[in-house]
Amino acid sequence: MDLSLKLLSIFALIVAAAYFAISEISLAGSRRVRLTQMAENGDKRAQEVINLQEKPGPFFSVIQIGINAVAILGGIVGEAAFTDVFAGLFKWFVPAQYLETTSFLCSFLLITMLFIIFADLLPKRIGLTNPEKISVRLIGSMQVLIKVLKPFVWLLTVISNALMKLFGLPTQNKNKITSEDIVATVDAGAAAGLIAPSEQAAIENVMDLESRLVPSAMTAREYVVYFTLDESYESIAKKIASSPHNKFPVCDRDIDHVIGYVDSKDILRRVIEGKTFSLKDQNCISSLPAVPDSLTLSEVLDLFKTQRSDFAVVLNEYALTVGVITLNDIMSTVMGEFVLTPDEAQIVQRSDGSWLIDGATPIDDVERVFDFGQLPEDETYETLAGFMMYMLRKIPKLTDHIEYGGYRFEVIDVERHRIDQILVTKIGSKDEDKKPEPSEQSTEPGKEAPASEDEQDK
Repeated sequence: MDLSLKLLSIFALIVAAAYFAISEISLAGSRRVRLTQMAENGDKRAQEVINLQEKPGPFFSVIQIGINAVAILGGIVGEAAFTDVFAGLFKWFVPAQYLETTSFLCSFLLITMLFIIFADLLPKRIGLTNPEKISVRLIGSMQVLIKVLKPFVWLLTVISNALMKLFGLPTQNKNKITSEDIVATVDAGAAAGLIAPSEQAAIENVMDLESRLVPSAMTAREYVVYFTLDESYESIAKKIASSPHNKFPVCDRDIDHVIGYVDSKDILRRVIEGKTFSLKDQNCISSLPAVPDSLTLSEVLDLFKTQRSDFAVVLNEYALTVGVITLNDIMSTVMGEFVLTPDEAQIVQRSDGSWLIDGATPIDDVERVFDFGQLPEDETYETLAGFMMYMLRKIPKLTDHIEYGGYRFEVIDVERHRIDQILVTKIGSKDEDKKPEPSEQSTEPGKEAPASEDEQDK
């Protein structure tokens, strides 16, 4: 075999190795979502790629057969092609006893470099640029190779599957898409500037609906405005005028005995029509669904859809009312600042860089704003007030504070043992140790704790 034929053989082997390399990386790197879209648009090859991804055993067997066979042949042909060439170049200045070894080493290095660059690195980088487009173009030829090498592939597949089962590993790739995958894709899109930060937050909030429980979005019982059966018309009118809500629970004696709700628009219509209005008239009261506080927001949405309602009372395991939830509450969780007025916002950043936060703010919102990740034992509380109580291990008083993750959380407003407002200020880098450091101001018996500077400013 002359030199030109040897060089042509090496070129063909490099092309073959590049084919196997680009096939492997493009199919392995193809995204299931993108392939599904292509299949739905009529590209049958995309569905074939998906099928191969679900059962990749034969494919990878063919790839390994091809890569190893080409590598062995490349070494044999390359050594025969270049050793004599290097021997002719080196014979004038390399001692005869070292000439053969030196020529072989140079031939080996040249062949290795050619295969690494043109048969591995370059094809794989090309394959990663648009793996779905490349994989659908190569799937036909790859399936032909799988059929041709089927007996050998079958033997290798049986052996590899047996070894996989021996080690307790799955033999098929389910390739399930999780919510974490979607969030990661959205984060990547936001980092690339393709998705606006507000859109990113909305998408992530939608994904959280499956995990966030009702108490994280409901109106707590102490904030619920309700009517009793024997409430006077004047009292009802006053509550409607001073409340931003249009639907009000109707209770028998107290909030733990909810019997339904009334809509302020219905009351107004009766007044305009000159009709009498009484909460003791059952025709004026609509039924109010009850949901347990253990439901997720996604489950509540399904309930609203099936019952054609947008308002429900939330009960705990003792059948006591813990709050009410509306469709608007869930939308506020998803859309955040887009549906909340400045007066309704629970987290307000002030001009000096500090934050004023409502104690009833869901802890998930606090974790997201301050990028805390997961707060300690956050499954034991739902709100920032609950977090403060957990960290302080007591009912907080004015000026009680903790330090966490480089921030100082100080209680600045308490109403009947309920934390109403918390001031959050940055005291250091968030990269500092996140070990909680609860502390409190000491007070003498019979004396109130001194007010914070913010309280004095008020």
